[in-house]
This record gives sequence, structure tokens and C-alpha cells, in this order.
Amino acid sequence: MAVRGRDARGGDARRRRRASGPLLAALLAASACTSPDGRDASLTTGALDATLERRAAAVLAHDRAGYLAPLAPEAAGLRAAQRTELDRLADVPLKSWTYEVKGITRQDGRRAAAEVELRYRIAGYDTAPVATRRSLELTRDGDRWYITADRPAEGASGQLWQQGDVEVVEGARSIVLGVGRSGEELRQIADTVDLAVPAVSDAWPRPWARRVVVLVPESVEAMAELLGSPETAYRGIAAVTTGEVGGTGRRPAIADRVIVNPQAYATLGSFGQRIVLTHETTHVATRTSTSTATPVWLSEGLADWAAYRHEDRTADTIAPELAEAVRDGRTPAALPADRDFGFDGDPAELAGAYEGGWLACELIAERWGKEKLIAFYEAVGAHDGREGAVEQGLTSVLATTLEQFTADWRDYLAARLG
Repeated sequence: MAVRGRDARGGDARRRRRASGPLLAALLAASACTSPDGRDASLTTGALDATLERRAAAVLAHDRAGYLAPLAPEAAGLRAAQRTELDRLADVPLKSWTYEVKGITRQDGRRAAAEVELRYRIAGYDTAPVATRRSLELTRDGDRWYITADRPAEGASGQLWQQGDVEVVEGARSIVLGVGRSGEELRQIADTVDLAVPAVSDAWPRPWARRVVVLVPESVEAMAELLGSPETAYRGIAAVTTGEVGGTGRRPAIADRVIVNPQAYATLGSFGQRIVLTHETTHVATRTSTSTATPVWLSEGLADWAAYRHEDRTADTIAPELAEAVRDGRTPAALPADRDFGFDGDPAELAGAYEGGWLACELIAERWGKEKLIAFYEAVGAHDGREGAVEQGLTSVLATTLEQFTADWRDYLAARLG
């Protein structure tokens, strides 16, 4: 396929900077101030926590006055923007909305700045919250602090409701949130995901939520804003799945989001759209077994394997770039490296990397069986770090070595594509 889906790992959590305890204490001590009557009027994390707790309750109650109360009265632009954001959330079925103050990052007399983490869950879909960092600026009036700015923290992404009015379409196993897209388009995406969920559950019979949240922004530029990345990285990508992986497979659950690039997705026929959304749904299902130890060829290969496994297409139709390379005597010497999956390289090489990962997983499923493929994926993801993860998984689960598996994979490419 010319247009691919993708598991967008990491997210803003890896780039966030938090103030250390001693630094925070020094900042607070150095910037202490008093109100006119002599009382200490410094901004404290406890006071800000209490204010934001009331603000979170106002979101869930759709209480406009309560939501706007912590905002500075003179910040007319901010108040208008925040009022609009709250209105756009009206149709989103929120189960929870909380803030956690990560630190007072600056305090100078009547002005201060803080970094907070917003966490929210969609009712019926999220078993864990989505988390995103926000930077707040505040000003003091008497002994009360007011918010004067609320924006994504450095390296953090924006949220869909900040881009426009949110339309919500629910399927049997999916919920699709869109901005600037027709209800008919969102319904079609929900129907396709509803078909993908049982197909993925058959391929990956491990416990998972079996319900998927899809975001459909207005454009690829808006998609990039949700991902906190340059839009050029996603121009030819039909969809990505967000999520953060930990250092090992032993990590808490994370609420994933499938984000659709409406322009690229629209160029696909029904077959391509089904493949892309089944691929992305596989990333959602396998998230808790995926870690930084998992090579991209394995995570993307398994997702393609789940998407194509019941499709009546020949291998050279699914893997045209790799088929051409094999027939020209350019069979890859090694499994695809992570760098081969970069979006800013040669599109043909990118396609070949996906195809190589898919056929590696096809080989395992065909020779060792589906359960062994799943067990291998879990073993690699549970390894304590990338180094040696694949080698140990091949030995412990498939009773082979990386050298032998690579040779078998190259032979398999020749047999399927030559």
C-alpha cells in the first residue's frame, strides 16, 4: 500500500521537564511575598490544586461560571477562548477530568507560572486517562491568584476541542470525534472500526478494552497539532495511533487515540480504509505488550499481519516494493531497522520496511503458529531494554537464533515474492 498507518510512540511525556524538589523549594523561598495586611500571599501548590479541583468539577457539570471563575477578569481573550472550549466539550461524554500541579516554575512578586497535568477519560471507552501537560501563567490581586494564560506545555500537543466544534458519533465498539468533518464521514469511520475490533480480537486474543476512540481533525495540519509534530511528517500517512510506552513491558495502561489524516484517508478505497483502521486498532489492542524493547518491524509487522491475515490478496500485491527488490536481486540482508520507518525518507524504502515486517510476522505465524507469534511479541515487549530483546524472544519462544531467523526470512521472501 502506498499509504500507511502508524503507531506514534512516546508523545509529550518524554520531552517534559519537571522542576526538582530543591529547585522548587528555592523558587518559593526566594519569591515569597506578603499581602497588604501582612499575610503570606505566595502561590502554593496546595492553593492551586484546590482551585483547579473546583475547575475540574465545573467541566464535568458544564458549569460555565465555575469554569471561568479562576480566570483573571481583565483577560478577556482568555475568558472568551475558554468559554468556547467548554462549549465544545458539551457533547463529549467525559467520565473524569482532573488536574495535578507538577510545580510552581516561576514566582516573581505578583506574577507566577506553573506546570500542571490534565488527565481526562471518555466514559465507556477509556480504562485509563489521557494525560497532557499545560503551562499556566497567573497574577495576584490582593491575596488571590488568577490565571492569565493556559496553553500546552513545551513539547505537549493540543487537544481536538481547541480546534473547533466537536461532533461525536458512536458506533457499537467505537466513538469518533471530529472537527470540520461531515457526520456521514464520521459514521463511515465508526462502522469500519466496528468491523476492525472483532478482527483484531481474533488475531490478538488477549484481554484489551475492545473499544476504540478515533479523532478526525479538519486537516493534516490540525492532525500534526494533535501530535505535536511537523505536518510534513504525516502528509502521506492515513492514520496514526498515539500512546506512550515505558522502559519495559511492565507499564500501566494508557488510553490510546487513533488519529485520522482526513486527506490521505479519503484517497483510499474501502479496502485500504479497512486495512488502515484494522492496523491501527491492533496497536490499541497490543499497547500494554509493547515497550521500548519492541522493534518497529515487529510492532508494525504484527499490525499489518492482523490487518491482512484474512484478506484474499497475494503477497506481491500487498508487498509490491519488496517484491520488486527481491526480483531484482536486492533481497534485504537484515530485518528492517527502526530508522527505515522514518517518514522523511524514500517512500519506496518506507513501504519496503513495512512489507518486510509484515512478512517476518507472516513467517512466524505460518511456521510456528499464531500463539507463538503472540508469545514472541509479548516476550520481546517484556524484555528489560532493547538490547537482546529480539534475540532472547527468538531463543525462548521460537527456539531459533537471530541469524537463523534472518536467513529463514530471506528465504521466505524469495519463496513468496520471487
